[in-house]
Amino acid sequence: MYIEKVFEGKTDAWRFVVGIFILIVAIIIAQTPFAIAVIAEVGIEAMASLDEAQMLRVLDPNTSLFYLLLPFAVAFFVMFLVVNKLHDQKTVNFLTTRSRFDWQRVIFAFLVVAVLAVLSLGIEFYLNPEKYVWNYDANKFFVLLLIAVLMVPLQTTAEELFFRGYLMQGIGLWARNRWVPLLATSLLFGVLHGSNPEVAKMGSILILVYILTGFFLGIITLMDDGLELAIGFHAANNLVVALLVTADWTAFQTHSLFKDVAEPQLAFYLMAPPIIYAIILFVFSKKYGWTSWRNKLLGNLEM
Repeated sequence: MYIEKVFEGKTDAWRFVVGIFILIVAIIIAQTPFAIAVIAEVGIEAMASLDEAQMLRVLDPNTSLFYLLLPFAVAFFVMFLVVNKLHDQKTVNFLTTRSRFDWQRVIFAFLVVAVLAVLSLGIEFYLNPEKYVWNYDANKFFVLLLIAVLMVPLQTTAEELFFRGYLMQGIGLWARNRWVPLLATSLLFGVLHGSNPEVAKMGSILILVYILTGFFLGIITLMDDGLELAIGFHAANNLVVALLVTADWTAFQTHSLFKDVAEPQLAFYLMAPPIIYAIILFVFSKKYGWTSWRNKLLGNLEM
């Protein structure tokens, strides 16, 4: 099973501590260009008084998006270096229990999520057309498309490599079971998204949605014995959002096709994800014939 693949590399506790430290340092360094660009525009004193949402509005949205995604792109490559060099773990064993990484799973998950995302946006647009304004600018959208297609998958995959990969296997190694890493990575995923502008806009209760999202991604990773479905899901979710719709209170400020100009409805953001995740779980479970749910999610590791 997936977590057990960690035993095929070097598993000393200090290696995980050093690995996380290396990753944090790399991310901090990769954030520096954005800070320098903002300081160049507003000055260092003014920057100190800006929150995250305000900083994202200092530069052109395409420029801000590039700088926002850059640390994740760096983390993507550093993650593989840590796994390969520090843990002496084969890349395929870090990604999946299958003999080869299954791109068909990634594509299937991407398509399922993309279709559901477009349908949900279409329904919302039909029911509340006054919420959206046409935001299309050909030149700016082309640049957005280029940045998003190249870098959003790196951003989302880096998050999956860290949370559902490195931490899931590392915590599982320590706990010797599956439910502790599933719960711990989900909680951490939610907490670390607590600084997102959406949370500041709608309140801390929205962190529950991020925790639920982390829980969902952890479930499909453990049930499918690999990261492929989680990688496909996460990439489609963020890419569709970046290209189709933006708002002044979202983490992704982009030159998207539409702009949401209405006040966000907290009830919708709390109720929609559980329904969508349940549908996707049903589709995935039928497609890939998942069984032994209790053991794969709650059982002890097979030593």
